[in-house]
Amino acid sequence: MNDSKRLKDHRQIGQELDLYSFHEYAPGSVFWHPRGWMIYKTLQEFLRQILVPQGYEEISTPVMVKSSLFKKSGHWDYYNENMFNFDIEKETYSLKPMNCPGACLIYSNKTRSYQDLPIRFMDFGILNRNELSGVLGGLFRVRQFVIDDAHLYVRPDQIQKEIHDLLLLVVNFYKVLGFTSEFYLSTKPDKAMGDAKLWKQAEKDLEKALKDAKVKYGIKEKDGAFYGPKIDIQIKDSQDRDWQLATIQLDFQIPEKMKLEYIDKDGKPKRPVIVHRAILGSIERFIGILTEHYQGAFPLWLSPIQAIVLPIADRHLGLAQKIYQTLTNAGIRVKLDDRSEPLSAKIRDATLQKVPYMGIIGDKETQNKELVISIRTRESRDLGQIKVSQFLLRLKEEIDKKT
Repeated sequence: MNDSKRLKDHRQIGQELDLYSFHEYAPGSVFWHPRGWMIYKTLQEFLRQILVPQGYEEISTPVMVKSSLFKKSGHWDYYNENMFNFDIEKETYSLKPMNCPGACLIYSNKTRSYQDLPIRFMDFGILNRNELSGVLGGLFRVRQFVIDDAHLYVRPDQIQKEIHDLLLLVVNFYKVLGFTSEFYLSTKPDKAMGDAKLWKQAEKDLEKALKDAKVKYGIKEKDGAFYGPKIDIQIKDSQDRDWQLATIQLDFQIPEKMKLEYIDKDGKPKRPVIVHRAILGSIERFIGILTEHYQGAFPLWLSPIQAIVLPIADRHLGLAQKIYQTLTNAGIRVKLDDRSEPLSAKIRDATLQKVPYMGIIGDKETQNKELVISIRTRESRDLGQIKVSQFLLRLKEEIDKKT
């Protein structure tokens, strides 16, 4: 992408673009500024647009629950040292480090039929993990974060189709961002819970799904989660660095621990299987990766400011305000720079802020009978004078294509 000497760390870019900050009062937690939060929300909404038509339902569970829930699910024996635990009125509580036990409570809140499955719950719940202060690092390693989590409750005969669909979902999502995917099958770790036979079955199911999807994959021996094997998906960024982001985990163990059931067609209760999956992984970490991948020059659909209107002089302000309002009403994230500064200074500042499009308003634009604007890009390309309606069409097409 760029000369490595000129590449910036995401913390520096975040400060320069006013995206996020970190403070001593909350080590390992992110303070999201309006522009950074816009990127965050845009990614979440994009996921919702993809997932809801595929039958996902969004849930939310409490951040603080009794620690006994994690003892019941099996997480406590493997994870309590990484959890924030404290006593309230002679009861031990925890800040949840993962969403699955809470999702299981929602699943088990009523009787489920075999016809109800698969049930696909997605969850953007806040998680807390007690990472040592020495390993915290910007957005890449935090204590408080959100995973684009989902838990699919499926019958054994539905496993292959669900995992196949998830593999396609992940590959297509990464393609939008210009990433190619690499696949790995992570097998049973030394420290694992549950029946060894169920582990072997889960590993066979995941391997079959990878082969059926005709994707090349490697093996990560003993790198599965403590409750099940998983498919890990890696991407390579613009700096040729590998990142492990998406994961698809097959879990026969937690349904057993949580006594989850559905009533099968023979009228008898059966255990569902849980497919845990994330596409971005930690959203905080993913935005850190994207920030460095694009070096702050986010594609139009993700840019916190998509266009900026630059009147050359005060006499052009009336038209600039009208165009600003037109773009705002059309859903474009636009700013109006009405400072009494030279145009060159406004262009320089907008370029440093990585704003994709700058719309310049001068005498030629104000004297035109039609609503027109002169467009310049952050790459210093002059697109000339065009109608505002045409510019709007161009913006919407580029946003829709996610290029």
